[in-house]
Amino acid sequence: MQSISLTRIQFPEISLQSRDAHKLRGYFGKLFKEHSPLLHNHYESGELRYRYPLVQYKVLNKVPTLIALNEGSDLLTSLFMKIKKLQIDGKEYDVLNKNISNINVEAGYSNQLYEYKFQTLWMALNQSNYRIYQKADEAEKIKILQNILIGNVLSLLKGLDIHLDEDQRLMAIIKPFEKTTKFKDHNMIAFSGSFVINALLPRGIGIGKGVSRGFGTIE
Repeated sequence: MQSISLTRIQFPEISLQSRDAHKLRGYFGKLFKEHSPLLHNHYESGELRYRYPLVQYKVLNKVPTLIALNEGSDLLTSLFMKIKKLQIDGKEYDVLNKNISNINVEAGYSNQLYEYKFQTLWMALNQSNYRIYQKADEAEKIKILQNILIGNVLSLLKGLDIHLDEDQRLMAIIKPFEKTTKFKDHNMIAFSGSFVINALLPRGIGIGKGVSRGFGTIE
């Protein structure tokens, strides 16, 4: 188990839709472009930063929310006072009220089981495993999703520099509900539901595809 820094910024007087999360990412990524690739997951060359996103943009219960971890947490805290407005879809919102919290939370492998539910849709499938999933029966689909979930959690822990010992194995049980969503103008299968896993994970962070855009947020 390891302690990580988590910063949460919310704008409680501004109401947006869940689908606006990627617009938040675009706005802040452009606004603070010169500060760090952590804010938009691109380096100055334009090359993608292929690591777990340490700054994530979400709309939770209609409230615009930014979540940041470790060095992302320090970065977001330093930029907090500079956030004076939001511009979404050509509409400008004055930021009259914003909340920030900085906490240290434990994360990592555990001998206990913890239950989580998806607060936003989990995008588990990529092009290759989508085809396998579509051909599978219901029992096989559950196994496929459980293996993907474990892989997602391992990627998350690796992104936080948390590594499991050789004798530590993650085990998961998932109760998924298949949905559809739009991602980069394409219809995608995504999932709501819950899961149990032997890992302690911070509330509000995301797993799976599209994490920086608000997908896969757990609580």
